[in-house]
Amino acid sequence: MPIVINLDVMMARRKMSLNELAQKVDLTLANLSIFKTGKAKAVRFSTLESICEALDCQPGDLLEFRKED
Repeated sequence: MPIVINLDVMMARRKMSLNELAQKVDLTLANLSIFKTGKAKAVRFSTLESICEALDCQPGDLLEFRKED
């Protein structure tokens, strides 16, 4: 998939666990894990906004486009 999710990178930079982030953004651990592993088919802007606010980052810090060869 050409869209790469860098949630684990941002969480590591902020020294935040998945459990802590899930509580801050009011998402289930399962749903946040699906997003983190890149298995999500879509993400709501409101969810993305909550994650960015909790991690003090920009959407571009979480989402990266990589061309497929």
